[in-house]
Amino acid sequence: MGSRGPGRALACCLLLAFACGPALGHLTPDLRDPRELEGTQEPLLDHTDRAEEERKYSPRPDEEPPATQCYRCCDPGTPVYPAVPVPQINITILKGEKGDRGLRGLQGKYGKTGAAGVRGHVGPKGQKGSVGAPGDRCKTYYAAFSVGRKKPLHSNDYYQTVIFDTEFVNLYGHFNMFTGRFYCYVPGIYFFSLNVHTWNQKETYLHVMKNEEEAVILYAQVSDRSIMQSQSLMLELRDQDEVWVRLFKGERENAIFSDEFDTYITFSGYLVKHAAEP
Repeated sequence: MGSRGPGRALACCLLLAFACGPALGHLTPDLRDPRELEGTQEPLLDHTDRAEEERKYSPRPDEEPPATQCYRCCDPGTPVYPAVPVPQINITILKGEKGDRGLRGLQGKYGKTGAAGVRGHVGPKGQKGSVGAPGDRCKTYYAAFSVGRKKPLHSNDYYQTVIFDTEFVNLYGHFNMFTGRFYCYVPGIYFFSLNVHTWNQKETYLHVMKNEEEAVILYAQVSDRSIMQSQSLMLELRDQDEVWVRLFKGERENAIFSDEFDTYITFSGYLVKHAAEP
């Protein structure tokens, strides 16, 4: 083997020692050395010592066990102590009289608004109430006029205001006979109507004016016959508004017919609804 033989033998011995060491440490008590077990077991008592030991913990039949004596549960003749009942206290006899009411505390914070509840049922119909006191008399507004003209009118180089010479109705004098204009003193909605008689072989060309603006036109073409023509409208007027009739200027042969015996030309208007009414 040479020089490697002793080294291999030594290595084998070491491996055997490591493998068998734990097994030898778990030997049963019977296989261990009796000298190792000395001091680990309690000494055995003979009959005399055991009787003396039992006498210490077991009282005599005619003796009461001492109050401070301890017993083991495995000893014979262990006294059984009766259960002591827990005393019951009647709480009602301890309740005193009702005290005075305390002071009212501070108001707490308002809580969050809750969700709306379900709509309730319709309640029964109530009784008819008594008649109320009479109210103030309703104020009524009026405005109306109706005028006519008995003279014919021919066009000129300028616009002409148709002046009326016959007064049929002029409530409160709102129509001025000298200027030929209706002045609004009661604001509201008005109805107006214009009637004229045309002249044969001549045009008839007029406007119903609101202030200085043309509202509507009354027109008739040249014809061999003279006929009655009319125009009507409704206007919303404010205080101090003016309504009048204008004859167109003389670019054309323009005229309206009438005579001194009959009234062929009329202009009328009246209030339909006051502005203050709902």
